[in-house]
Amino acid sequence: MKNIGLYCAMVMTTIVFFVAMVVLNELIFGSLEFVPGVNWIYLPAGARLLCTLLFAGAGGVGLLIASWLVCFFYIFPDDLARSTWGAVVAAVAPYGMYRLARRWMGLGQALNNLTASRLLILSVLYALANAALHQIGCWLMGRGLHPDRLLILLVGDLLGTLIVLYGAKLVLQLLPARSNPYDLQ
Repeated sequence: MKNIGLYCAMVMTTIVFFVAMVVLNELIFGSLEFVPGVNWIYLPAGARLLCTLLFAGAGGVGLLIASWLVCFFYIFPDDLARSTWGAVVAAVAPYGMYRLARRWMGLGQALNNLTASRLLILSVLYALANAALHQIGCWLMGRGLHPDRLLILLVGDLLGTLIVLYGAKLVLQLLPARSNPYDLQ
């Protein structure tokens, strides 16, 4: 690893951003919660995909830590198995989609060929993978399959992801353009 300081900064940024999205989601969309951990709009899903796209493995590590903390101390404080599985899925699903995009979409580290259509496809695939993996976990833990939760997880993760990604795009557009010091105009 070339720069441990940068890696740690990306992990910490991911943790802070994810927890901030959990708090913001609770404030804005808390009334849209179906059951604990299942929301019709879930902004942290967007934070997950954004952080793995920006920070790759460091984003995945940050998501694992932050998700475990949120699951264990907030969503499922009395259920270590569910908190652990939820945190693993929360890190694996977006990182898996990042790896998929790198391999099948030819996504470079600079994200320069991540078009709007590719980002939409990636968002849908991520929401599908995340919802399915969470339901598989519930089934493996003997809690049964819940098609209604699967649908709500899918919709909530997709909407949350699109809100966060387009929100990030808007913020970037509002920032002043950086000038090129080598531009001789």
